[in-house]
Amino acid sequence: MRIGTVLSEHSGEDALVRLADQLRRAADDGLASAWMTHIFGLDALTAITVAGSQVPGIEVGTGVVPTYPRHPALLAQQAMTSALALGPGRLTLGIGLSHQIVIESMYGYSFDKPARHMREYLSVLLPLLDGTAVSMDGETVHAHIGLTTPRAARIPVLVAAMAPRMLQLAGEKADGTVLWMTGPNTVRDYVVPSITAAASAAGRPAPRVVCTLPVCVTDDPAGARSGAAEEFAIYGQLPSYRAMLDREGAAGPADVAIVGDEDAVTTQITALADAGITDFVAYEYAHGDARRRTRSLLKKIIAGA
Repeated sequence: MRIGTVLSEHSGEDALVRLADQLRRAADDGLASAWMTHIFGLDALTAITVAGSQVPGIEVGTGVVPTYPRHPALLAQQAMTSALALGPGRLTLGIGLSHQIVIESMYGYSFDKPARHMREYLSVLLPLLDGTAVSMDGETVHAHIGLTTPRAARIPVLVAAMAPRMLQLAGEKADGTVLWMTGPNTVRDYVVPSITAAASAAGRPAPRVVCTLPVCVTDDPAGARSGAAEEFAIYGQLPSYRAMLDREGAAGPADVAIVGDEDAVTTQITALADAGITDFVAYEYAHGDARRRTRSLLKKIIAGA
């Protein structure tokens, strides 16, 4: 199991400088990957390209770029350009549907038929990333285009998938999935078996399962869970994450946060490896000494200590 981290969102004119510094620390600490969320701040793909071009070696990924506001041909063009700047094998493109409240209420697009939309989106995005022109008229996506963008290497695509149809699609068409707010029992009993079966039936390699969860090493687990409940409250209300929390039997995000002392956190991360994930990505939400202890533990796990 590979260990990665989530890059913090920064504001201000020095946001990209601070992001590069954070990525450099992650690389120096031996983390295998660093992932950037795409919400309402920095454009994730642009930001990790700028930061990653200054920090060699470490994998960078988007977690995740929403599909509806960005035509798949434009995303393919941008991703291939980013891959050229980063170098072969460093970029992983995570994409997702986002949420109805964002797509309809904020962007003004229809969120109708989301699974069909993602299938059609991949039917354009994946061939273009492989250098093949596309001519397709779907219900939600239309494209008649080829790209001349130089290709450094194949770019893996992960689909944020929680519903059964999305997991099947991620297994059949993409390279795997990137998860958020999905607890260990749900990963073990639902996500990994579903996506693995879909990939096998399609004759594809075993899928990558990137599991992202909040992490805090502390001697005050109750306080850490209280902090998680406050910081991540919105994810207990959005339908897709709420469904995963309900499947886990969790009242809210705090219940799936990985908290406790070094031994307790190590046990919880190890349980995720046993559940079948390929990557654990830590959202290090701790502050002060707890943040230092969290990163120190991740380094020890990576070193096998």
